[in-house]
Amino acid sequence: MLTVEQTRHAASQLAHAEQHRQQCRQFSLQYPDMNLADAYAIQSAWIEHKVASGRQVKGHKIGLTSNAMRRAVNIDEPDFGVLLDDMFYADGARIPTERFIELKIEAELAFVLSKPLSGPDCTLFDVLEATAYITPALEVLDARIQRRDSETGCTRTVLDTISDNAANAAIILGGRAFKPSLVDADIRRIGAIVSKNGEVEETGLAAGVLNHPAYGVAWLVNRLHAHGVGLEAGQVILAGSFIRPIDVVRGDTVMADYGEFGTVSCHFA
Repeated sequence: MLTVEQTRHAASQLAHAEQHRQQCRQFSLQYPDMNLADAYAIQSAWIEHKVASGRQVKGHKIGLTSNAMRRAVNIDEPDFGVLLDDMFYADGARIPTERFIELKIEAELAFVLSKPLSGPDCTLFDVLEATAYITPALEVLDARIQRRDSETGCTRTVLDTISDNAANAAIILGGRAFKPSLVDADIRRIGAIVSKNGEVEETGLAAGVLNHPAYGVAWLVNRLHAHGVGLEAGQVILAGSFIRPIDVVRGDTVMADYGEFGTVSCHFA
């Protein structure tokens, strides 16, 4: 495992990369023997740095929720990251691209909790019972770590992505929020048609997230239990994307149409 000094140095590289919009070299190359625990330790150290600087934890995100994505990065479970207060934008927001480096966007559902949740035996039904409402969302991804190393040509690994707060950069909530207990709909079949600049780029169903997005939230609760962490009332949980990430640049407008559950959009300025 990495030493405390190595972990802190890696976190400081992420902070510098984000501040100066200059990607750092892959940690999987800097520290060839690092493991999954090391990656989450770097992520935690970076989040601690941000909180010490005044940021507030507002929730969590789940990634790699599809079998295809996990097979592609050779991992047998999803990953997770932390949502901070400065990541949230309103529906229709202008996203300032000067804040970021290399942007992508995904469509998913966000769970907003009315009650705390803790492991180790959290179930889908516990999640639904503790959810105040579910709402459509867009997640903006960024890469503070190089996707491809200029010297070796190596692409970054899941250890790099996890270290990089599971690539999270921003979140846009919109559409029509609904209480799962009051909607006569199969959440698994909620779909999104995602367009960029008026052209359809991706479509998907919520069932692509572990067969039901609430399973992803339950997985997160049980996974965090091992770290002595639970989910708190009021937190927002991004349950995982059910489309492929879409590249975006300045000038792009993205809209996700969730049918009867409304739309959520943003413009990259």
